Amino acid sequence: MAKNIVGHGPRPAQDGEFAAHPSGVKGRGTLSNISGRFENTHRVLTDDGWGALDDEPPVLKTTVGIDATRTIIARNESPDLSFDRSINPYRGCEHGCVYCFARPTHAYLGLSPGQDFESRLFAKPKAAHLLAQELRKPGYKVRTMALGTNTDPYQPIDERYQVTREILKVLSDFNHPVGIVTKSNRVLRDLDILSDMASRNLASVALSVTTLDRKLARAMEPRAPTPERRIDAIRSLAAAGVPTVVMAAPMIPALNDHELEAILERTHEAGARRAGYVLLRLPLEIKDLFREWLTAHQPGRAAHVMSLIRSMRGGKDYDADWGKRMKGTGVYADLIAKRFKLACERLGMNKESRSLRTDLFKPPPVKGDQLRLL
Repeated sequence: MAKNIVGHGPRPAQDGEFAAHPSGVKGRGTLSNISGRFENTHRVLTDDGWGALDDEPPVLKTTVGIDATRTIIARNESPDLSFDRSINPYRGCEHGCVYCFARPTHAYLGLSPGQDFESRLFAKPKAAHLLAQELRKPGYKVRTMALGTNTDPYQPIDERYQVTREILKVLSDFNHPVGIVTKSNRVLRDLDILSDMASRNLASVALSVTTLDRKLARAMEPRAPTPERRIDAIRSLAAAGVPTVVMAAPMIPALNDHELEAILERTHEAGARRAGYVLLRLPLEIKDLFREWLTAHQPGRAAHVMSLIRSMRGGKDYDADWGKRMKGTGVYADLIAKRFKLACERLGMNKESRSLRTDLFKPPPVKGDQLRLL
């Protein structure tokens, strides 16, 4: 039978060691459940010779806990980002994208950025109520609220909890602008709210399309909707008058970057008129998780992919410096940037830049407001 071996100090598994079944878990992105950087122990699974690791990998069920946060708006001052405030309705993401830059946040909960991140999730059912309270605070200054910048607001569990829809209702009632980032066609569930907000120039949606290759998408993003469904979502959003952006992200050298132009062409045909891209980011635990995945799924090109990544990150797996972390540096990074620019110019994308309105913001009246005026 297989045995879990516990050691001191977090570290990535060595060759022949796994924190979970070596072939991964069906329907999950990462192969292992490595210890987070704040843990004092590391756990690996080793075979004691009885062949247990040759068996079919186990099924890993999703569990959802409640996040009892007291505030819902997260602030940032990053010069790399176009927004200074955001809301994430959930912690963790069931989509299971192996490259997700939000994975390291699970370490703050004492959980693994690996399989825990995509199976041990937390919902924020009071998010809409907290949001309304924060928007009513004296002195609140309105700017576009980003929704889904860390974990996807339309991941599968939102079908049950619908936290995202309740948040949108509050933003609509307050005439507060919102920009959504998702890789799910589940966004169409809220098309009634989004189209109404878009008619007031209060909403835009960015769909992430990483690849057009269904097989590659299934391996990298196992529980996210297929590329075709995302493109269909772009078409439906655009037809309903919702400004729609395509994010070709992340671009991974020698794996999906050759699809950049094709992604832009297909999504432009569907109605996207703005586009962006982000180079693969491998901060903290993600670098080990991604290398593990790459070796298992793309053994013939793993070394080449990592070599190109390092050529764009100053010789490292990742460079977190502002101004570099999104696009990288070096010859190959410059080539991707030029290809993106030329493709957008050819397609007529990114010609117009329309800001969402902030002047309509007004807290709706609540019971007792009239009495206070008297």
